[in-house]
Amino acid sequence: MSAPEPSAAPVTVAGRLSTYLRGGGIITPIITVLLAFVVGGLVVLVTGHNPFSTYRAIWDGTGLAWLFPWTTGEDRTLAALNLQQTLLTTAPLILTGLAVAFAFRCGLFNIGGQGQYLVGTFAAVWVGSSFSGMAHLPHVVLCMIAACAAGAVWGGIAGLLRALTGANEVISTIMLNWIAVWVGVFLFGLGGPLQSDTDRSVPVSNDIAEGAKLPVFWGDAQLQGLHVGLFIALAMLLVFWVILNRTRTGFEVRAVGFNPEAARSAGISVGRNYMLVMAICGLFAGLAGSLDVLGWQFRVATNTVQISEVGFLGIAVALLGRNTAIGTMFAALLWGALVTGTSVRNLDPEVFEPALAANLTRIIQGVVILLVSADILVIYLWQFRRKLRRKGAPEDPAMQVAV
Repeated sequence: MSAPEPSAAPVTVAGRLSTYLRGGGIITPIITVLLAFVVGGLVVLVTGHNPFSTYRAIWDGTGLAWLFPWTTGEDRTLAALNLQQTLLTTAPLILTGLAVAFAFRCGLFNIGGQGQYLVGTFAAVWVGSSFSGMAHLPHVVLCMIAACAAGAVWGGIAGLLRALTGANEVISTIMLNWIAVWVGVFLFGLGGPLQSDTDRSVPVSNDIAEGAKLPVFWGDAQLQGLHVGLFIALAMLLVFWVILNRTRTGFEVRAVGFNPEAARSAGISVGRNYMLVMAICGLFAGLAGSLDVLGWQFRVATNTVQISEVGFLGIAVALLGRNTAIGTMFAALLWGALVTGTSVRNLDPEVFEPALAANLTRIIQGVVILLVSADILVIYLWQFRRKLRRKGAPEDPAMQVAV
C-alpha cells in the first residue's frame, strides 16, 4: 500500500498569507521595515541630503517623542500637537487596514477600500449636514450607521459579483473605486445635488452640524485635536479579532480562505461568505470615512475626493500588519507617523524638502509591500520545493523487501 499523499498546500491568497503568518513571527515585519528605511535612506543620500538628519526631522514631526519622559518644555508641547495629528491619521488607517485584512482571511484581495471609504464620507456628510436639530449622540450614531451601510453596500457589490459570476474582486473593486470618485465629483461639484447651499461657487458639500461632530478629548478642537474616533477604531480591532476567532462566521471565513473547495464540500456556502466578507470590509472602510468627516474635515470637497488615498494605504497597513489585529494597529501607527512627519507643516525645509519627503514616504511604503510580497513568495516556493522532494523521494527499503 502506498503512503498517503501529503496535505495539499493552501490554494488561495489567504492560504499563502497564513503560511507567512506562521513563518517569522514578529521578526519578519521588523526586518522588513528596517530594510525599507535603509532603502529610503539611500535615496535621501543620492539626492544630496543627510539621511540621519532627515529621519530625525521626520521623527520630530511625528510627535512620538511625547511618549518619552525626557521630552520636556516647549518640545513636549509641540510633540503633543504633532502626536495628535499622527493619531488622527492612524484611526482611519486602522479601519481601512482591517477592511483589507478581513478580505485576505477569506482568500479575497480587497483593493476597494478607497471607494468604500469615499462612499462612507458621502453618507456621513449628507446625514451630518441634515437633521440639524437632532440631539448630539443620536446624530453622531446615525451618521456612522449611514457611513457603515454605504461602505457595506459598496463592498457587497464586489462580493456579489464574485459569488454569482466569479468576477475577480481585484478588477471589480478597482472599477468601484473610480465610480465612487466620480460619483463624489458629481454630488459635490458645481451644481451638484449635494453642493453647498451657502457657497455655490465652490465644489464642496455643506458643513456638518455642530451636533454631528465627534468630541475632542485631547487638544484644541479648533486646531484639529484628537477626537474619540480613535477609541472607536481600537474597538473595531477587538471586533475584528472576536469575529475571526470566536464566532462561527469567522471559522467559515477562515475555512473558505484556506481552501474554498474543501469548505464547500463541508457544507459551507462559499458565495455567501464572499458577499458577507466584502460587506464587512466595506463597513470597516465606510466607518473610517465617517471618522474623518465627523472628526476633523466636517465637509467633503471634490479635490479631496480625487486625491485621497486612505483606502490605498490600508493595503500596506494590512500587509505589514500580517492581517492580524495587533499588527494592523502598529502598522497603521507607523504609516500615520510617516504621513504626519513628512507633511509640509512639520518637516523643516532646510533639512529636506517636504515635497520630496512625501515621495520618500511612498518609497518606503512601496519597498515594504515589495519585501512583504517577496517574503510570501519565497516561503511558498520553499514549501512547494519541499513538497516536490517528498513526492520524488524513494520508497522505504523495508517496504520494498516486504513486497
